[in-house]
Amino acid sequence: MTLTWLLARRLRNYGIVDIVWSLGFAPLVLLFLAIAARRFYDAKLDAFPEWNVLRACLLSGMVVLWSLRLGWHLFVRVKSHHPVEDVRYAKLRADWGAGADRRMYGFFLLQGVLQVLLALPFAWVCLDASASAGPLGLGITGIAGIALWITGLVGESIADAQLSRFRKNPANRGQVCQEGLWAWSRHPNYFFEWMVWVGYAVFASGAPWGWTGWLSPLLMLHFLLNVTGIPMTEELSVKSKGEAYRRYQRTTSAFFPWRRKTEPAAG
Repeated sequence: MTLTWLLARRLRNYGIVDIVWSLGFAPLVLLFLAIAARRFYDAKLDAFPEWNVLRACLLSGMVVLWSLRLGWHLFVRVKSHHPVEDVRYAKLRADWGAGADRRMYGFFLLQGVLQVLLALPFAWVCLDASASAGPLGLGITGIAGIALWITGLVGESIADAQLSRFRKNPANRGQVCQEGLWAWSRHPNYFFEWMVWVGYAVFASGAPWGWTGWLSPLLMLHFLLNVTGIPMTEELSVKSKGEAYRRYQRTTSAFFPWRRKTEPAAG
């Protein structure tokens, strides 16, 4: 994160932290997998049951796939705006004034700490040396976790594609995207991103200490609902789209997909 901050400062674009944050989970889970593989080798294949190695490899593949997809999506978005900075970071830069570089460095380091905390379920699955029952040694929690992860990954990909297609149409400039999943939630990408983390937590629940993995979706939910996710995005959307977005707020669920409300007729 220090290197990322130095590069972002040089480019005058702090939005690149989103790319590095997303891509950073791939090497983290591969590090956990390498530690597990070393233990497996040192124990001469006695300490780690075969099915647990499969579970570790499966989860690692899930994390790497999700990390690369999201990282690439954010790279394309940031690259399309550069050198113009993402409005969220431009706002922080303006709010922090002369101390922006120093405070942003602290923000970057906090992102690194958050990465480690969110990666807890990955560590417990990779280092799990206990046997697991069920198909392929996954157990009920493993199968349920995969199902949730797939739903989250597919949903997030669809929401991102729908928003990207909407923004590319010049006729939609200044308008509010209310197509597809965006008609059911004002932030379906955030919702399905959270579901991915719920899937990781459920998958890890069958491992010793796996219950601590629930810290990940709880932290993610807090940041999405109360910190840098929905509050800042909504503030900027109201500022740029005005009454059109306020109407969207009144009729459409903020996070959880739900049927839209009908506004009462005027007068």
